Formats: sequence, C-alpha cells, structure tokens
Amino acid sequence: MASEDILILALIVALYNVVVFCVYWWDKNAARDGTWRVRESTLLTLAFLAGSPAALLARKILRHKTRKQPFASNLNGIAWLHAIMIAAGAIFAMTPAAIIDMVLNLISTAR
Repeated sequence: MASEDILILALIVALYNVVVFCVYWWDKNAARDGTWRVRESTLLTLAFLAGSPAALLARKILRHKTRKQPFASNLNGIAWLHAIMIAAGAIFAMTPAAIIDMVLNLISTAR
C-alpha cells in the first residue's frame, strides 16, 4: 500500500471517528433531555466499524455509558479487538527478516 493510500485511509478513519464522537454526544444530550436515544446496538456497531477510539474518548470525556453493562464490556472488547488487529497488521506488514530480528531482540532482552 502506498503512503498516499495510507494517508487517505487514516483521514477517512479520523473523519469517521469525529462522526462517531458526535453520535455519542447526541445520545448523551438526549439522555439528559429525555428525548429519543440512539440504540446501544447502533453505538456498538459504530465503534466496531473503526470507531472505537472516538467511542472510548466520548465515554471518558462525556462520562457517557461508563457503568452500563454489558455495554462497557462490549465496547472494551471491541477496542481490544481493534488493538490486536492493528498489531497483527503491523507485524504482517514487516519483512520476514524484520520479524526475526524483532523476535531475537525480545528473546535477548528477556534473559
């Protein structure tokens, strides 16, 4: 993947996360005002579709859905899944020689 493609993808994901944050903000305001709310399944789906950073940030900043279970556990699980996928993608993007060097460095520092 070319660096320009990666930059475009990062920009799309960043803009999507702004939208996700706004949806969480809207739901928080609706909860305060007692008006129509966004379904929890929709909030989790938005987080699952690359919006977990914004969802976690909104939860922290807006103090929204912090104690609600199983929502909080599901959101944390989605964030962990994304972290694992990013780490795996970074490892698979490396050359075999770079992976071997990384493993050897880890082994030598563990001794």
